[in-house]
Amino acid sequence: MWIDTHCHLDAAEFASEEDAVAARAQQQAVNMIVIPAVARDNFSIVETLAHRNANCTYALGIHPIYVPQAKEEDLAAMRSAVASAMNDPRFVAIGEIGLDFFVPTLTTPVMREKQEFFYTEQLKIAREYGLPVLLHVRKSQDTILKYLRRINVIGGIAHAFNGSFQQAEVFIELGFKLGFGGAMTFTRALQLRRLATMLPIESLVLETDAPDISPAWVHPQRNSPEQLPRIGQVLAELRDMPIAAIAQITSANALAAMPRLGAVI
Repeated sequence: MWIDTHCHLDAAEFASEEDAVAARAQQQAVNMIVIPAVARDNFSIVETLAHRNANCTYALGIHPIYVPQAKEEDLAAMRSAVASAMNDPRFVAIGEIGLDFFVPTLTTPVMREKQEFFYTEQLKIAREYGLPVLLHVRKSQDTILKYLRRINVIGGIAHAFNGSFQQAEVFIELGFKLGFGGAMTFTRALQLRRLATMLPIESLVLETDAPDISPAWVHPQRNSPEQLPRIGQVLAELRDMPIAAIAQITSANALAAMPRLGAVI
């Protein structure tokens, strides 16, 4: 069994193909796909997709790239949606939330402040409902960690992790797993491959971030959750472990990071 802990199956690149993509992933033993929301207007979309496909679940959150268009009332709508979703076994986390200090338009003082406000308010929702968070961490590791120390959540996943070994250790100490995917498959990604090799295997989960972050054999084409087992094979080779062990351990790690997944697997 494989678990894709982060896949935007609702993205425009999959339009009209979502169910077929999920089915192909299932055929590759990707038994669960987590679909994070990115904005208030796609909350119902990710929920519908998760209920339409047996191997899909969903998370609710406002992505930092969508924060410029977001309004404060979206947070109230999110809290209401989360409250309702707590009775839904296919709802597993708060996400995708976080901070993006890479995109220039998001790094102005005004936008940075707005990002941090939306991030912290969503952490509070996660804390209120005892939910894990799926974190977008792009050139923002230290600020992400600063707020995690202040607002205690039960943990979650630092998606597409690309920080330092020391930052990884802090995420792990705070109860987080670290997401690795297509970027790890490029031989030139030396630091990322070192992290994937040296970090405790109990702290790693696998993801595709499809349709983005395609692995080396797909790039620059659209990524897909059916690529996850081959991504797992790369991790197995880096760590000199049997692929079956990688599938078992990373799936167990995903279940530990998102306990509600256990109700639907």
